Amino acid sequence: MLKRFISYYKPKPVKKIFILDMTCAFIIALCDLFYPMITRNIINIYVPNQQLNLMITWLVLLGLIYILKVGLNYYITYYGHIMGVIMQANMRRDIFEHLQDLPFVFFDENKTGTLSSRIVNDLMDISELAHHGPEDLFISLVMLIGSFIALSIINLPLALIVFSIIPFLIYFAMKLRIRMADSFMETRVTIGEVNATIENSISGIRVSKAFSNKENEIEKFENNNEKFKKARKKAYKVMAEFHVGSSFIIDFLNILVLSAGGIFFFKGYINFGDFAAFILYIGNFLNPIRKLINFVEQYQSGISGFKRFTEVIDQEIETDEPGAKDIYDVKGDIKFEDVTFSYDKNKQVLNDISFNIEAGKTVAFVGPSGGGKTTLCHLIPRFYETKGGNIYIDNTNIKDYTLKSLRKSIGIVQQDVFLFTGTIADNIQCGRFDATSEEVIKAAKMANIHDFIMSLPEGYDTFVGERGVKLSGGQKQRISIARVFLKNPPILILDEATSALDNATELMIQNSLEELSKGRTTVVVAHRLSTIKNADEIIVITDKGILERGRHEDLIKTKGIYSELYNSQFKDIA
Repeated sequence: MLKRFISYYKPKPVKKIFILDMTCAFIIALCDLFYPMITRNIINIYVPNQQLNLMITWLVLLGLIYILKVGLNYYITYYGHIMGVIMQANMRRDIFEHLQDLPFVFFDENKTGTLSSRIVNDLMDISELAHHGPEDLFISLVMLIGSFIALSIINLPLALIVFSIIPFLIYFAMKLRIRMADSFMETRVTIGEVNATIENSISGIRVSKAFSNKENEIEKFENNNEKFKKARKKAYKVMAEFHVGSSFIIDFLNILVLSAGGIFFFKGYINFGDFAAFILYIGNFLNPIRKLINFVEQYQSGISGFKRFTEVIDQEIETDEPGAKDIYDVKGDIKFEDVTFSYDKNKQVLNDISFNIEAGKTVAFVGPSGGGKTTLCHLIPRFYETKGGNIYIDNTNIKDYTLKSLRKSIGIVQQDVFLFTGTIADNIQCGRFDATSEEVIKAAKMANIHDFIMSLPEGYDTFVGERGVKLSGGQKQRISIARVFLKNPPILILDEATSALDNATELMIQNSLEELSKGRTTVVVAHRLSTIKNADEIIVITDKGILERGRHEDLIKTKGIYSELYNSQFKDIA
């Protein structure tokens, strides 16, 4: 995992900033190591021997060193954080691109709010670790080694006494490291759940208000919020133990230095200047220890976020089969051959389903809920993979086509229309992003939505609100139809496209759908059977498989399942 984290330092702009950042950090560490030696020489040599010129020279040099540190610290503070931001942006780009290639099943099993937390919250701490981590670790090592060398030059036995405390600090830090890692990971999981609850509640605020579910939503939020508080308390408890313990060891080190140094001074093993330099070097020695302590905490926070980042990155993406080719000049023949599918091992949704759809024909699937109608539609563009059997388009297995070209050949209009935050034109152009304004308008006209759009003050530049909240169900549906007109695919899937609409709106949209279906192979999933009377073939599918198939008139005559469904919908019509 650490190797993967380090790989984000390799891109050219990051690598350049990182090298300069470490160089600046190294020079700053040397400057800090230089100060006690100058102080020692002033006390031991220049003041007793009244060498005023040398003392002034070294003091001026010390002033220049501090001025140099100002510039170096500015670079580290500003550009170091810029480096962290670039790395964070690169990781966010990688995880977002990866999400685009993940199969439907991944999003079935993961909450939107939790994924958002991984992309936003987790990566913030990663960027802080990316900047401060190597820098603090490097400076600390340079300062510790440099201080030890300098202290050894002054007095080796005293230096060894001081550094004898280091093993205890390392042991203490390692002992709490695993507990800190677990605590930070638990915190990240719970904040993800809180975000998921918030996202879900805000998205469903209209439903919540309609059913007066305010108290229930607050209760759900409070449950997850309480889990977060408990997890955070646990993390802070471990942090408190770590800081208190490490601070005690550092405080004890001060006593040890003063005691041992005082004894050495009284015994005449060191002079006053050496003792003063020793005390100053101990300050240099304690700062890197504090940095190391902060680094341990920062590392656990950042690396737990990076672990959650890699959990998503390591998810298997949708891939083309070896040797897959693009699909061109699609006629639209569709064939299901003994297709089997299940979402989990416990329940089979489709079992040995076989049928043919000739190019340009319209075939409708009807039947009770849970029969697998929508699932069947999702298998054609390979949103899910079959567990058994094969699906063919133009006598070629769909797995032999590239996913991109396959999906470009299929247009889908669903009951639940999703509109992106943006303008009406933006949402229609989802059908084909290289389309011109004229082509967008033509598609809108074909979908019978142009006149409505032009009645709006800002026309095609009207913002639809989040998920199209400013538009009615029928308006959103017609925009989704315009998308498909713009895409102009040879194969069309209509999945309950009008079932959520009122009769007047349904009639208007049905006319658009009939126009859209002309010359295309069309697969229709319908709840309202009046919309499929003119289908070339109607297939009745249940959890037991395909039970009936034929034209509307023929199926009515058989007085089977379809006839019962149809008559139940129209029994009140004279």
